[in-house]
Amino acid sequence: MSGATPGTGDEKKGLPTEQLPRSSDGSSEVAPPPRANLILKEMLRGSAVTTILAIFLALVVGGVLIAFTNADVQAASGYFFSRPGDTLTAAWNAVYNGYEALFRGAIFNARGADFAAQIRPLTNTLGFAAPLIAAGLGVALAFRVGLFNIGARGQMLIAVGVAGLLTFNLDLPIWLHIPVTLIAGIAGGALWGGIAGLIKARTGAHEVILTIMLNYVAYYLLLWMIRTPGLLQKPGTNQALGYATPESAQFPELLGPKFPLLDLGFVFVVVATLFVWWLIERSSLGMRMRAVGENPHAARAAGISVQRVYVYAMLFAGALAGLAGMNQIQGAVTTGITETIDAGIGFDAITVALLGRSRAWGTFAAGILFGALKAGSFSMQAQDIPVDIVLVVQSLVVLFIAAPPLLRAVFFLPKSDAEKAAKARAKAAKKAVMA
Repeated sequence: MSGATPGTGDEKKGLPTEQLPRSSDGSSEVAPPPRANLILKEMLRGSAVTTILAIFLALVVGGVLIAFTNADVQAASGYFFSRPGDTLTAAWNAVYNGYEALFRGAIFNARGADFAAQIRPLTNTLGFAAPLIAAGLGVALAFRVGLFNIGARGQMLIAVGVAGLLTFNLDLPIWLHIPVTLIAGIAGGALWGGIAGLIKARTGAHEVILTIMLNYVAYYLLLWMIRTPGLLQKPGTNQALGYATPESAQFPELLGPKFPLLDLGFVFVVVATLFVWWLIERSSLGMRMRAVGENPHAARAAGISVQRVYVYAMLFAGALAGLAGMNQIQGAVTTGITETIDAGIGFDAITVALLGRSRAWGTFAAGILFGALKAGSFSMQAQDIPVDIVLVVQSLVVLFIAAPPLLRAVFFLPKSDAEKAAKARAKAAKKAVMA
């Protein structure tokens, strides 16, 4: 009996059923999932409690760094042993003022002159979150299929380049120019993601290497187009300056000019979140994606074309990253095409997907959290707090999410089933050796 259902086409695609291990009686067995899939599932299966604890612990460590970098705390620490209360008071004030500034810059500014000024921080948070959510959804979708998509940056850059080349010179009304540019960008991102998926499916090359290398290709390709007259270089200059986004292709502001960062792009991101939720949780293709993510060998034995699922997953992931790129280039506040238009969002998306546990609405919430951190960082800078503290907090969230055993050790949480099973196997192996 072969290890794959006849007629799936796997034999024709260079994946003979003889690759599946066989038992002593000749019957085929399903191989265990690859180790990379097991690690990824362990990172993504944490509960909401562990996620909250990871954020809390990151904020605590960030507070310690705020205190250590504060000038008043440093001055008071010089006579700590004679008057320790001064140092503790200065540390508390530094941490409180820092996180109060973060809240004021990201959620609600009670010092605002009017209601519009008071809620503007929240709209800024949503505006900053929109591209993070879109790119995070692309990374999260690939995670659910067992793929590490590190190429969101390249997919965003190619989306910007394709949209600029194909649509920026068109003379179209706004109601037509916006969707045409958006569709071109999403298609460009999907194409770039699909290349990685196709190579992965056909050759078995690791998607991490593929997507990282494609990031470099996309970056230098866009840089070349920006420096080349007749392509994306701004007319009338010989420098590496790209086209400005036509006004007819820019997303309109949702709530008017008083809230410039919240534009139509956020609505598209909400629609994308709904789509990803339906695709993964409710559609038949999503069921096949989840099966491949759990164990591609078992999925192949059940008649699922694993290669085809890989290609589909990377096409969708690239399209979502392309949507993030369009939020950057078509946003109400845009500087036009540059080789740094991704603004680090492609890599931040990995953090967002991990924090969101690769679920659509979890990624949505994680994107808003990181949007709030970015929006609030400007107010923190006004308090003489290094903006790098916010980056440290983001990195620590990733560290604690990606290392559940470390988090469980800090808070004395019970071990996971995977850790208990691994410990049991180790004991059994030790007994076998002793015997």
